[in-house]
Amino acid sequence: MLQLNQSLYSQDPGFLQIVAELWGVSFDSPEVESMREVLAATLLEPGRAAEMAESLPPVGREALEDLLRSGGKLPWALFIRRHGEVREMGPGRRDRQRPHLNPVSGAEVLWYRALVTRAFLDTPDGPQEHACIPADLLAVLPEPVPPQIESLGRPARPDERAVTIPVTDRILDHACSMLAGLRTGFSGFSAEELNELFSSWKPSGTVVPYPLTPDAMQGLLDAIGLLDANDIPIPDLTRHFLELPRSRALAHLVRAWTHSPDFNELRLQPGLVFEGEWHNDPLRARYAILDLLVNVPANTWWSLQAFVADLKQSQPDFQRPAGDYDSWYIRSEASGKHRRGFEHWDEVDGALVRFLITGPLHWLGVLDLAAPAPDAAPTAFRFSRWAEALLAGAPPEGMDEEDETFLISSDARIRVLRLVPRGARYQLARFSEWESQDEQAYHYRLTPHSLERARDQGLRVVHLLALLRRYALAVPPSLTSALERWQEHGSEVRIERVTILRVKNPEMLQMLRSSRAGRFLGEPLGPTAIIVHEGAWEKVLTILTEMGYLGEATIESSL
Repeated sequence: MLQLNQSLYSQDPGFLQIVAELWGVSFDSPEVESMREVLAATLLEPGRAAEMAESLPPVGREALEDLLRSGGKLPWALFIRRHGEVREMGPGRRDRQRPHLNPVSGAEVLWYRALVTRAFLDTPDGPQEHACIPADLLAVLPEPVPPQIESLGRPARPDERAVTIPVTDRILDHACSMLAGLRTGFSGFSAEELNELFSSWKPSGTVVPYPLTPDAMQGLLDAIGLLDANDIPIPDLTRHFLELPRSRALAHLVRAWTHSPDFNELRLQPGLVFEGEWHNDPLRARYAILDLLVNVPANTWWSLQAFVADLKQSQPDFQRPAGDYDSWYIRSEASGKHRRGFEHWDEVDGALVRFLITGPLHWLGVLDLAAPAPDAAPTAFRFSRWAEALLAGAPPEGMDEEDETFLISSDARIRVLRLVPRGARYQLARFSEWESQDEQAYHYRLTPHSLERARDQGLRVVHLLALLRRYALAVPPSLTSALERWQEHGSEVRIERVTILRVKNPEMLQMLRSSRAGRFLGEPLGPTAIIVHEGAWEKVLTILTEMGYLGEATIESSL
């Protein structure tokens, strides 16, 4: 960093006179170089800088302490946002207005005492302008007063915590569903069903503003190393994770999320569009918020709005290197307008804090939420009964055991209760078609298509029967027979919807099959009926007309 004489070198004689006046220094010579030498020697005298620090007005002392706690430097944009501006003035205006006698900010208090200067310093993101205490002056200033650690925000009011939304461990069930879906290509899922599948269960009528999404769930699985480069579950690691007791599996998820540099909450926020090649550091933001949450009292409902508001005042740059609010190109999806600049803090940075608290920290079982009404968004949070263990990387106590069963009907439908071992449900899902879910169970059906898909993955009916016999109360004998017949003969029954052409006599059908309409015809169903390929019936009628036969169609609109 700069030395004091270097920081004084760029200043004009009028500025040096102001510094001398504030430090009580007199000059024997009007020569500028002599003035700089006298100032540098005087300001660095033992005890002199400490006396000046003690005599600063409160706003100046606060700005100095902030710099001292930061090793004598802060990004200039951050420094003036925290401690006010230093007014730009030429020598003439400065000498007329004498701003050092009526400083408008803590930053200006330090500026006219030469306790801070501006300099470009190298950073990982390139040179950036900083507020700096000259290095030799920093060495003679007193140590900073340790900051008092206080919780941001305040306890929640009764109306902010009227309806509680306690944590659950449903994320483990969603993880199982996602792993099975990735393994089977999400066969049978619509986009709407896929989103619904991963929406966290919650008390009826309450609002969770950030339900767990497929993208977020997949990101968490990737964070714990369960997916390969093609996002396919790695067999051995997946089996190990699904066989862990629920408490250990949840702790594993929390540890992986906490330290993942790739799980990017900022880019998971709904309603924002991210443009350009810039990069944010999700670990920086996550660690900052977790460090602040540690100071929130245990067993106390805490106001979400007050926490975010205090954070904006005290540490707004928790995720921004050098307080940069201009290089991240973020646009509102609804309005199309960009959200650059500190004026959009609430819509980007504040929204990220709300997302972390009511999203991942709630999904992962760390924070309970509360709302003012059943249909209102959360306005309060507190540490859950599992939080202490999870944040320490340990399995929490008191979680459910996986000891429930499959319920199988003779029509090949299987109801899988939520607390069936996750490894068993994962294997069943690979043999089955997804049908639906409710709060208590997942619903699957065995079909020839799902069995063929399983066979293509190296799974056999004998494996399925062993799975059913182990985890079901009873397996209908008719289903066992049907599965064994399928293994030996394949699908023996097929129901399909087709378009049928009927004619008056066999000669007409034979003539049609020999014409250019033949390529549109399929399997004959008798001497006067034949299947027409899907979507080709109009072409066949046209060719019949050209051959001298008028026909009519009774095709239902659904076809």
